[in-house]
Order: sequence, then structure tokens, then C-alpha cells
Amino acid sequence: MGRRLILAAIWVGFVGYVLWLAPLDRPYTWTFARQLVTLHWGEINAYLLAIFWLMGVWPMIYACLMFADGHMQPFPAWPFFIASNFTGVICLLPYLLMRQRNHAFYGQKDEWLSWLDRRSTGVGLLIAAIALIGFAVITGDWADFWAQFHTHAFVHLISLDFCLMGVIFPLTSLLDDDMQRRGVDSTKWFWAIALVPLFGPLMYLCWRPELPDSNQQTCARFASSNAT
Repeated sequence: MGRRLILAAIWVGFVGYVLWLAPLDRPYTWTFARQLVTLHWGEINAYLLAIFWLMGVWPMIYACLMFADGHMQPFPAWPFFIASNFTGVICLLPYLLMRQRNHAFYGQKDEWLSWLDRRSTGVGLLIAAIALIGFAVITGDWADFWAQFHTHAFVHLISLDFCLMGVIFPLTSLLDDDMQRRGVDSTKWFWAIALVPLFGPLMYLCWRPELPDSNQQTCARFASSNAT
């Protein structure tokens, strides 16, 4: 309950902050969108461009945890996942607030869930994150980005949204539940994963054990009972 109250407070506070600053009515927002669509990326500060694309990496991290228990939730995860790619925590947090704790997986993995479950998917996301951050550090102008952070509402809010995606990660029950359904010792590894922004969750996706489907779990329990 404590986690949910904190997450709810973050959601209400950030939504109110976004409505107060109203980035969509500012000229810079549409200038950025036009440069992005017309592939004039060289005109965009590399730090802002990296944060923008990393805001696509974060929803994928959450998707790798959300869809594994989506079958057991009273509502599907995919609408919140799709919306979070455009609005970040504004559309992600309602799912996290409504979902119920679940330590098991029932059913068979379809192609989408199998792809999310692969370690190679985590490796790909890790490489993408490293490449984007390296691109920003090497070619970006930090002083210019910091100035834009203080003067442009869009830059300000997308940067805060990026940070909040990492802040809420240890506050959700997604990681706890995923570790338990895979047999990972959560008491040993949880905080080491959750408290390292971005790269902790990515490293977890790279080495976590594969999630067996329900028929595999049934066969394993049957073999164990026969052995005893």
C-alpha cells in the first residue's frame, strides 16, 4: 500500500506539472517535432535526441516485465505500453497502480512474449542505451542542453519524465514478481538491480533465467514428484 501511495502521488504531481507547463502550446515543441520527422537530427542537441530515444528504451524494459503477468491481470498491458511510448509515466503509472501482485505465469508464451523473454532482447536494449548515451556524451553540448532544460518546457518535461521512469522502477512490484516467478533470490539481487538507474534493469534482462510456460512447469513438477 505504501508503494501505491507514493506512485499515485508521483502521478498526480507530474500530471499537474505537465498541465501547468503545457509543452504542446510552445513553439519549440513543434520545431523539435518537425526536425525529428524531417530527419534534421543534426540540428537537435545530441543530449535531447538521446533522451528522446531512450524514452523508447524504458517502455521496452517495463514491457519485458509487464507482459509476463498480463494474462493474470484484469486488464491487458498493451494499451498502457503503447501509450507510454508517447507519454512516459503518465500512461504507464495507471497500469502499475491497478495491477495485482502475481508470482506465477500460466499459459504458453506467444511470439511477442517469447521475444520479450529472450536474453538477446535485453542485450539489444543494453547496446542501444550505451550507444545513445555515448552519442550524447561525444557529440552533445551539455551547456546548451542545460540552458534548454531551464527555458523550454518540452525539454524540461521529457528530461523529468526520463528520470521518473527510473525513480518509479524500484517502487513497483514488477521486478519483485518477475524475480520470484523465475526463481531468482530477490533478497540478494533486488536492490542491486533496482537502484542502478537504467543499467540495473537492463543487466537483469540480460541474465535472468528463461520463463517456462505452464506446460513446462507442469512437467517439471511431475518429474519432481516421481523422483521423490
